[in-house]
Amino acid sequence: MSGATIQAAQGVEPQEFIAFHVGEQTYCIDIIAVREIRGWTPATPLPHAPSFVRGVINLRGSVLPVVDLAARLGLPVKEPTARHAVIVVHSNGQIVGLLVEAVSNIMTISPDAIQPTPEVAPDLSRSFIKGIVAADKEVISVLIVRNLLPESMPFAA
Repeated sequence: MSGATIQAAQGVEPQEFIAFHVGEQTYCIDIIAVREIRGWTPATPLPHAPSFVRGVINLRGSVLPVVDLAARLGLPVKEPTARHAVIVVHSNGQIVGLLVEAVSNIMTISPDAIQPTPEVAPDLSRSFIKGIVAADKEVISVLIVRNLLPESMPFAA
C-alpha cells in the first residue's frame, strides 16, 4: 500500500499522512506534525511518569520523551524490537517521540474520505481519533496528535 491516494469529492485539497502499525491496526497522522522518523533506541525510564511514557532518549543532544502509542491507545504493549520506530512529532509546543511497531507509507487522503468515528468507541478513544478511512481492504484510524499528548509534558524537548 505504498504511496496510497484516497479521494472522495473533486475540488477538495487532499492532505498527506504518515501511516504506521500499532498492534494489528493501521493508524495515520498528519505529516505536518512529523519532524522525523528514527529507529528504536532503548529509552531511559522516568520515575513517576505516566504509564504510557516509555522514557526518554537522546535526540542530538536534546532529551526526547517517548510515548508508547500502544499503551496510550489502551492496546496490549509489546517489548520494542529493532523493527519498531519512533515518529518524532511537534504538537502543543512540544517535541515528543511516538513509539510504533512499523511505519508503512505516506498516504494522500481527501478530507471528505475521512468518516466519523463510530459511536461504539469509548469517549477516550474517540478523543484521539479524528475519523476512519477505508483504504484497499483495511480500515485506518486517523489520529489527532495534539490529543494524544497531555497539555504539558515538562520533560518534553
